[in-house]
Amino acid sequence: MNKLHVAVLMGGWSNERPVSLMSGNGVADALEARGHTVTRIDMGRDVAQVLAATAPDVVFNALHGTPGEDGTVQGMMDLMGLAYTHSGLAASVIAIDKALTKQALVPHGIPMPGGRVVPVAEIFERDPLPRPYVLKPVNEGSSVGVAIVTDHGNTGNPVSRDAVGPWQQFDHLLAEPFIRGRELTTAVLGDRALLVTELRPKSGFYDFDAKYTEGMTDHICPAEIPDDVTEACRDIALRAHRLLGCRGTSRSDFRWDDERGIDGLFLLEVNTQPGMTPLSLVPEQARALGMDYGELVEILIRDALAQKEVR
Repeated sequence: MNKLHVAVLMGGWSNERPVSLMSGNGVADALEARGHTVTRIDMGRDVAQVLAATAPDVVFNALHGTPGEDGTVQGMMDLMGLAYTHSGLAASVIAIDKALTKQALVPHGIPMPGGRVVPVAEIFERDPLPRPYVLKPVNEGSSVGVAIVTDHGNTGNPVSRDAVGPWQQFDHLLAEPFIRGRELTTAVLGDRALLVTELRPKSGFYDFDAKYTEGMTDHICPAEIPDDVTEACRDIALRAHRLLGCRGTSRSDFRWDDERGIDGLFLLEVNTQPGMTPLSLVPEQARALGMDYGELVEILIRDALAQKEVR
């Protein structure tokens, strides 16, 4: 492709800042290796002024979490008339919010866990669901602040205010039934579902540390699962990507109760800004299909430029 001036937007101030910096620097290195001019931008409150002064041909959005993944930065770049990678404002607003995602997808037959958003004060009085259940922030990614409440855990019964957990950080949490079984994930690139990866943490569950610490999780790609479950993951991921209006790439995360067959498969969330770190799943699936990291980055750049032309 033609050589471009690309601003790589990374960092910011969310809980996922370290992951964003890893993603952004990896993307920048790959673009420079392919001859593009790159400006690395660690996002501050003056991001609009910095982007205006930089005047790039396209922005690679390597931000994770708020405000880079929730529509805020997307809306700003729309107003500035910038081409940028990944999903736009509307898809970002919906997908970052797990409750809104359910409202958008479940009526279309996408299988997702039940549950409800509860004020934190309620969980100190009584369990919002039968144990075991999961508590998670409504609008955080990378398994930030996820807790599994069981009969034999150390949270107390009811949950103690002094126990370590997301109830100490957030006013409201999403309570969902705990689904036993296996962690699966499927990437979508453009209008194509890629592979299914199974994630096997060596201890505990697939939390933030397991995702981003080398050696803590085994990645089986492609997953060693029945063909009908593989095809269901790919179908659901692509349908969710389309229904939400995602662009570029997304990643759909699943839990699969392997004792229930296809009926045990549930979509947990759709990530519109998947990681681009050495341990990230979208580059891993692309690589398994013969696509190197630099090629993947350029595909996302081309998509961003095409989307700007459409807009």
